[in-house]
Amino acid sequence: MTFENKGQVSAEYLLLLGVLIVVLMISISFISSQNELTMAMAAARNGVNDGSLYASSAIFPSDTYNEYSKANYELLIPSSVEIINVSYTDMGYDSNFDKQKIQFKVYAHTSKDLDKKELDSIGDRINYNLRKSIALTFESSKATNKLYNPVFSKHYIFTTANVKWV
Repeated sequence: MTFENKGQVSAEYLLLLGVLIVVLMISISFISSQNELTMAMAAARNGVNDGSLYASSAIFPSDTYNEYSKANYELLIPSSVEIINVSYTDMGYDSNFDKQKIQFKVYAHTSKDLDKKELDSIGDRINYNLRKSIALTFESSKATNKLYNPVFSKHYIFTTANVKWV
């Protein structure tokens, strides 16, 4: 009689172990995708900081620099850009890339009186550095274009919305 009880207990432990393994595998998948988002957000914040700090020390193509020089754009003078917030929105499943699409949005402020074209240029630089930072983090630079738009990770495709100036 003791042999039957031991056999029954072993079968119950095996069943419990099997259920735990399934739950663990599902949890690992969830944690993995959440870890990707956490890494992407950290990379995005680093990129945004780089983009805002380099607002006045960027390398421009010669024709763009000449255009900015002739117009006396403030972009060529050190500027003070303050990042208010960096957030992302899950845009749903993208069937073209077979991944979830995440869009980052940056909220920023500048104390200088800049026109729309200047703000757009600074915003483009901020977004470029955000995407570049994510591409470097996930080592996916070769899978994207020279503007790093869009950027890929294992489970996600990342894009950016225009910087919102507040």
